Amino acid sequence: MAGTNGGGLRPIVDVARDLDIAPEFLEPYGRDQAKVHLDALTASGRPAGKLILVSAITPTPAGEGKTTTSIGLAQGMWRIGRRAALALRQPSMGPVFGRKGGATGGGLSKVEPSNKINLQFTGDFHAITAANNLLSAAIDNRLYFRDLDLDPTRILWKRALDMNDRSLRKIVIGLGGHSQGVPRESGFDITAASEVMAILCLSESLADLRQRIDRILVGFGGDGSPVLASRLGVTGAMTAILKEAILPNLVQTTESTPAFVHGGPFANIAHGCNSVLATRMALATADYAVTEAGFAFDLGGEKFFDLKCRSAGLNPAAVVIVATIRALKMHGGVALSEITKPDPAAVERGLVNLAAHLDSAANFGKPTLVAINQFAADTPEELELVHAFCKSRNVPCSTANVFGKGGAGTTDLAEKVVAAASVPETPFQALYPLDWPAERKIERIAKAMYGAAGVVIQQAAEQKLRKATQLGYGQLPICMAKTQDSLSDNPKLRGRPQGFTLNVRDVEIAAGAGFLVALTGEIMRMPGLPLRPAAERIDVDAEGNIIGLT
Repeated sequence: MAGTNGGGLRPIVDVARDLDIAPEFLEPYGRDQAKVHLDALTASGRPAGKLILVSAITPTPAGEGKTTTSIGLAQGMWRIGRRAALALRQPSMGPVFGRKGGATGGGLSKVEPSNKINLQFTGDFHAITAANNLLSAAIDNRLYFRDLDLDPTRILWKRALDMNDRSLRKIVIGLGGHSQGVPRESGFDITAASEVMAILCLSESLADLRQRIDRILVGFGGDGSPVLASRLGVTGAMTAILKEAILPNLVQTTESTPAFVHGGPFANIAHGCNSVLATRMALATADYAVTEAGFAFDLGGEKFFDLKCRSAGLNPAAVVIVATIRALKMHGGVALSEITKPDPAAVERGLVNLAAHLDSAANFGKPTLVAINQFAADTPEELELVHAFCKSRNVPCSTANVFGKGGAGTTDLAEKVVAAASVPETPFQALYPLDWPAERKIERIAKAMYGAAGVVIQQAAEQKLRKATQLGYGQLPICMAKTQDSLSDNPKLRGRPQGFTLNVRDVEIAAGAGFLVALTGEIMRMPGLPLRPAAERIDVDAEGNIIGLT
């Protein structure tokens, strides 16, 4: 059974059996990974479990450990006799080879096989990239043969690549003469920011996936009329590419807790949540489904409620906000090199950031808890400051040693989550109604989630919002693209910035996914590599083992 496995990985059929998923619903990818057929959703016959959202305070280089805490919490649930399953996002190879490294947890709270999950896994990202780029190829093919009224200067669709590469943000394609295609400006998004990724993660079925792909707005004709993907003739082929990718992936944690790891949009440039189908699979087969939303609550948490839950009709039972003493010190003004030194005053100053996220979470009307992801250098005085602060706000708080003890270090947190989730459920409160003008929705998010004093929508963005409204997209929800490093759109401002103005410089219509993307500050949908990327540390040893991937 799941919960305390200290040996090697169990066969994936045994992990599935813990959730009463029969072998005939599995499509194994080796011994320790499997795709799960969608028929398993209706075969369990169990009442739906309770959905637990794990989010965090604003990220810092000190680390918060949201994924590690999510994994530890699910393992702790099994240890207190509660049947739990994880529903997590897949790592993108962009951050794996870039700044962050792997994204499968750490210590005794990891999803395994971590190296496979961090790299190729079951090929979902490759399928999403291929589907995205098939549509791009079809667009340029129609331009070449001139058999579709499509203005080359007004094409919205970009190619995708699962890699950080800033040189591909803006490119010119079709050079070399007529035989090479039609020259035009274009660019790449990282696969995690592709609308195909968002569509796959929000789709409820293969038919829904196809319908959403058909609705993709690829550009405009010479008369300004919209051109949808359905007119390019390849949406059936795109669906065929994604036929296996839409199936949730089942793996396990270091303690054999079942984990559905599926879909991987970023929360700073996309909607930041794992797939609806993986979440539904966890809910259908377990008493508690523990999921996470990317980056901090202002980004991933808000999008989880206003985009994913609103679209899929999900209703979380509780929210957990993860914080670390180290990160709170940085929000209190301490340099990264000094965070291991005891500094209760800095922790106290940094609590303003935790307060901001607790205030944001309160907008949705769900019980909220704080989990302190414990590090060895944390002092009892520093930990007590956070507990006292939470007590002053009537917010349950638990110190969790998820890295060092795994599920054994989260039993107190698990008990508190179960208690919080036991209250009678009421529908969550969306941040804004869909019939508000897009500008008002943006302002609501900026003020309620980020603490902005106001919003400036630049002329180019204003024109695109006006066009979106004219085309009938004005009632779509908003997906904000904003730096994850600050509550504001300035990544250098830690803590809880006050009195700032949020600047919206551009807007994109994601008609298939079902939202408008508002780009703020200098956020890019294709990240770049740092001076010394994590890829420089990764290698393969003489025995064929991957090393350096952490």
